[in-house]
Amino acid sequence: MDHSPEALPRRVVVLVAACTLALAPTATVRSQENAECMLCHEDVTLVGERNGKAFSVYVNASEFATSVHADLECVACHLDLAGAELPHESPLPRAQCGTCHADEDTEHHASLHGQAIQRGDPLAPYCADCHGTHAVRRAHDRRSPVYPLNVAATCGRCHREGSPVQRQRRIHQTNILENYSESIHGEGLLKRGLVVSATCASCHTAHSILPHTDSRSSIARQNIAATCTQCHAEIEAVHEKVIQGELWEREEHVLPACVDCHQPHKLRRVFYTQGASDAQCLHCHERSDIVAASDRRSLTVSIEALSHSSHAKTTCSQCHTGVNPSHRRPCDTLTERVDCASCHAEAGQQYRESIHGKLLSRQDPNAPSCKECHGTHEVLPKSEPSSPSFPTNIPALCARCHREGNSAAVRYLGDERDVVEHYVESIHGKGLLKSGLTVTATCTDCHTAHRVLRTTEPTSSVNRENIPSTCGHCHHGIREQFAKSIHATASPETGHRPPVCSDCHSAHTITRADQDGFKLDIMQKCGRCHEKIAETYFDTYHGKVSQLGYTKTAKCYDCHGAHDILPVTNPLSHLHRDNVVQTCQKCHPGANRQFAGYLTHATHHDPEKYPWLFYTFWGMTALLVVTFVAGGLHTLLWIPRALRLRRARKEELEAERRKAAMPVSEAEEGSGTAEEKI
Repeated sequence: MDHSPEALPRRVVVLVAACTLALAPTATVRSQENAECMLCHEDVTLVGERNGKAFSVYVNASEFATSVHADLECVACHLDLAGAELPHESPLPRAQCGTCHADEDTEHHASLHGQAIQRGDPLAPYCADCHGTHAVRRAHDRRSPVYPLNVAATCGRCHREGSPVQRQRRIHQTNILENYSESIHGEGLLKRGLVVSATCASCHTAHSILPHTDSRSSIARQNIAATCTQCHAEIEAVHEKVIQGELWEREEHVLPACVDCHQPHKLRRVFYTQGASDAQCLHCHERSDIVAASDRRSLTVSIEALSHSSHAKTTCSQCHTGVNPSHRRPCDTLTERVDCASCHAEAGQQYRESIHGKLLSRQDPNAPSCKECHGTHEVLPKSEPSSPSFPTNIPALCARCHREGNSAAVRYLGDERDVVEHYVESIHGKGLLKSGLTVTATCTDCHTAHRVLRTTEPTSSVNRENIPSTCGHCHHGIREQFAKSIHATASPETGHRPPVCSDCHSAHTITRADQDGFKLDIMQKCGRCHEKIAETYFDTYHGKVSQLGYTKTAKCYDCHGAHDILPVTNPLSHLHRDNVVQTCQKCHPGANRQFAGYLTHATHHDPEKYPWLFYTFWGMTALLVVTFVAGGLHTLLWIPRALRLRRARKEELEAERRKAAMPVSEAEEGSGTAEEKI
């Protein structure tokens, strides 16, 4: 405290006030004690001295009232003042936080900070240096120095580049705070305000801060995995096949730990070479003459291709997990193929369930693996035009196996052998390959990229039950119409399965719906299920004209709709009473209610639905039959008589001819009657 002569009158006032408060009968004991302290310590000019240096002992009463210690007496922390007379001696011993916070005090005592205090280091941090003195707030309070957003600044007081601590210790790794602020954790915390991002205390702990060489340290090599998985809970499982996570704890320097790939404090979404580094691998594999001893295949790795691939920032050991950096040739311990599923877990699971994965599990020589489609070291993202999985390249990629005569095509039957050729000529194929529309459907859009299954599999994307959803990924509006239609919501009475997209549009030979061929063929496709209705349609004018190849007459979809076919009783149906006139007016602008009463499917074959037509048809038919039968019988009966008359007439003509050729005397002799001659 300030014991100067100028301060004496003020101390007298303080003592008088203290005595007055002590005698007040209505004040509580706590308020008396704290109030006594505040009589002096509310003075902003009040200073103390320790180790020859002056420091303020001012206490902001309003801040103290909002701190976590607001309900405590001053003497609860300053134990030496319990029962002491005021004014007290200065300086006071430091408050012993361990009285209440025993566990934290034990950890701090054993930490680097506590060890510095024990050896008398003037730069050693005490509890108050991080948490504050009288304005201690909870860690989730934004005003607290240990609030996540403030932790970096709090630690940076000592660990910033150029600070006394840094200069004194000559720490090897400099710019700790600067590196952290540029790391993915620092950016998440300081620039994006993600309070769940890792802070200094997340990795080093809050109180048990130990060097990485101490086996108890949270950043010791054998403990790194456990420290990182506090936030990255599934990382060890994800990396299990990449760097054999159990070796993090059991065996050092065999495979990299977290910090071997993710540099501490400078952590980014990148890796740096350490341990089994790329340089060690490329020492041999960048040579053009290196080949495998077993099958003499090239083992050369193009550094140029690798540097531009999707795995440019992935170290060799992350994929080739069996490498051992302690060997002269780290790769001489490799025994298994690269397992892409260790990083691409979801794609790997889908592949194992697919027909491709099942073939590979059966060791089928024609089974495609990841590298068959994506490549090896030159893997490119599917957004890259030179990537095999770029949309315009997918048909050629799949055609390597599925084109007629290739390995996969031998399993097909009939027209399935020409799937690639059919696709190329389809509306999808022309849109993709001729028009360059990368948004059009490719093989992977329908069959998926990794989970390719047979059509008979219930979970296949091209299974009959799933086709509307598959097509609906692109044709979303049509899918919504179809989902409400009678084809999707009701079972047909014909016994046929409800139609799906491929029943009308086919699978690989999809054509434009506005082409004449499709318009003429669609009626036959409707007739597969609606046989009787199709027969009645072809009895009408519309149907007969359509059979002649005229496409501008009404087809099934013109009246019933294409994808939104509904029962005529549905108010939304094109043929509902309220809508039928408008439907007819699409072709017949002058149509009215009477015109719309035309019986479109009327037929003389249905006596129950159309009795007048039925009986009129058969009545006229009977009349015609009777007429033709009577006429036929008359003709048949007249034929013999007609033949006799014809012969008689022929004889008369012959007689007349002979008579004309005789002399006169003979003619006279023969001119008598038949009776005279007799």
